[in-house]
This record gives sequence, structure tokens and C-alpha cells, in this order.
Amino acid sequence: MDLGRALRERQGIARVATLRRLGISEYQLRREVRSGNAVSVCRGWVALPGTDRMLMAAAKRGVVLSCVTLAARRGLWVLDSAEPHVAAPGKSGHAGLTRGVVHWNAPIFPRDPEVLDDSLENALVLIARCQPRESALATWESALRQRAVDPRVLGQAKIPAIARELLEEARPFADAGTETIFRTRLRWLEIPITPQVWILGHRVDFLIGERLVVQIDGGHHVGPQRTADIAHDAELQLRGYHVIRIGYDQLMRHWPEVQRVILQAVGVGLHRAP
Repeated sequence: MDLGRALRERQGIARVATLRRLGISEYQLRREVRSGNAVSVCRGWVALPGTDRMLMAAAKRGVVLSCVTLAARRGLWVLDSAEPHVAAPGKSGHAGLTRGVVHWNAPIFPRDPEVLDDSLENALVLIARCQPRESALATWESALRQRAVDPRVLGQAKIPAIARELLEEARPFADAGTETIFRTRLRWLEIPITPQVWILGHRVDFLIGERLVVQIDGGHHVGPQRTADIAHDAELQLRGYHVIRIGYDQLMRHWPEVQRVILQAVGVGLHRAP
């Protein structure tokens, strides 16, 4: 079998033992490494030049990418993935990370020893334990919205109580984690808060009561998108709705002020139809 093809089929990196089982000889491996067509990552692992550095680092340290790192790599919403999070068997010793978080644990879903990415199911379980509840819920809801996991499979597994609580609470409606966080922070309010409602031909993030619209702006609300948003806001207000727009920084760093404005709007009855 061709070494390059075998590696490309495995994200550019594989165990030497795996390659040998595929019929690639030790002589062929050494020849490809000497010629620069492959690199020896560490004892027992070979990769193509230019392979994902995080995967090669995981191989060197005997860990798998997991938790928020794996979720971000899969395109899910995470609050912060600046530090690498990895997982390792509970009795595997020192992972040798200079920075980041190592989750020593026995996985709920068995890990393939030849793969350096954890399963998303295992990553979500770790996120439930590792992250603040509202940001963990946001990542879980992102996974459900993208249909990246099957909630029935998670429900049948022996996941810890904190993960099961998130599974029961998570809903696949939020476009972004900021929407999950907003809803979570106001769930005590005894007024219906409905996400993703179509009004006058456009979808709004939240409708509080019957008439109070809340829109959460992200980084994409610029240029033509911003112009369309302003036009829709004007149309909503002409039809008797009241619109409150919240920016990311306001939501994450100035929540008391945001909540005060919303509660004042509710207090004067802007959420009620005339």
C-alpha cells in the first residue's frame, strides 16, 4: 500500500503498527522518512510533512484532543478554546503539557487507540464537568443544532449526572451560544421567552411576551447585514413591536446593565400587545 495514501486517510498521521498491518514494510517507512516524504513524530508514530501540529503534539504526549478543543475543531460554539484541552487514561502518567488542561479519565465511549481526536460524545461529557454551566449548555445546544451527536445515544449511555442534566435541558434552537446564555440567565422570568421567531418575514432571536423583541448581535452584524437589521427593526417598531439589541461585549461583560434594561421594558409593559 502507498504510505502517503494511508496517512492521508488518517488525517496525515498514523501509528507505525497500523501502517505495518496495512502492508507497509519497515524498510519502506525508513526510506520515506529519509527522503522527506514522511516524518517520524515520536516512537511509534509517523506523519506527512505539514500535518496538523496539534495532532502531532497529542501523539508525542500520549493523549487525545478533547473537551472544548475538540468541540471547537468540530465547529461547535465554545466560549473559550485558547488553551488546549486533552484527555488521557486515568493511569497513563504525566502527559508533559507545558500549558493547557489534561482530563485524566476513563471515557464513557471507548476511544480508538489509533485516533488522536476524542469522540464528540466524550468531549461533551468532559465539557459538562469542565466549563461553567451556561457555556457548557451553549456547546451542548450547538452540538444538537448541528446534529453532530444523537441525543438518544447520549441518553442511553451511563453519563454522569451533570451531563444528563445538560442533555435534558439542551434544545437545538440557538443559532449561537450567546442566545443560550441569554435564555439561561433569564429563565427565572415568569414571562414566555420564545427563541427564533419569524416576524414580518425575518427571524428574531427572542420574543419576550408578545411584543418585546431581543436581538443579539455578533461579529457578522456589519455592512449589508447591519443595514438589513436596521430596516427590519424599523418595520417591527412601526407594527407595534419594541426592539432591544445587545452586543456580545454587553452580554458577556455587562450583563447587569442588560438585564436592567430588559426588566425596565417588562416593567412598563412593552412585552404586552396593546
